[in-house]
Amino acid sequence: MKVSEAVERRISARAFLKDPVPREVIERVLTRAARAPSGGNLQPWIITVVQDDKLDDLRARVAAKMESEGPDEMEYDVYPPNLHEPYRSRRFGVGEAMYNLLGIERADKAGRLEWFANNYRFFGAPAALFVHVDRKMGAPQWSDLGMYLQTAMLLFQEEGYDTCAQEAWGRFYTLIDRFVDADPQTMLFCGLSIGKIDQAHPVNRLRADRAPTDEWLRFL
Repeated sequence: MKVSEAVERRISARAFLKDPVPREVIERVLTRAARAPSGGNLQPWIITVVQDDKLDDLRARVAAKMESEGPDEMEYDVYPPNLHEPYRSRRFGVGEAMYNLLGIERADKAGRLEWFANNYRFFGAPAALFVHVDRKMGAPQWSDLGMYLQTAMLLFQEEGYDTCAQEAWGRFYTLIDRFVDADPQTMLFCGLSIGKIDQAHPVNRLRADRAPTDEWLRFL
């Protein structure tokens, strides 16, 4: 597969088949992804993979916490406060497109919340990982995490697997940190669901649009 093909095929899959992802595939991808750019060669990513019974256990623990205590306060802002244009419309647009495919009306707040809760089931994926970073690291190192994740997601495409990067897991960082025995000096950035995409599920027909180049590209 060409890199351009992997880039074009990659989507945020939100429904997966139960087919397992072999450990050797995951290890191969994550090892190769470590060739991603890293300022000063710091390689700040800390990756924990969760599969099989451990993943089922985690799903059950998250469900129990949702019922008893609810989520944590995020340790970082996923989006800037008072998101302005054109970013607000882009975010709103992709959300509405997804819920339209699912047939969930805007007024159906309970339905939308129930669908959002699928984040915390990894959308049915058979494998997942969590990304942590040392709390002393700054924005440039967080940028490195993004480059690592994109590289991994494209390599999973090459292997025939889809993914979904999920910052939503930051709402359960205390549970996740305990579950994976994270170093207290690290912060949870996101989770990543991994598996074979369920092509029959309507949500996976979503192809988020991209802004035309005249909105963001300049040549001097």
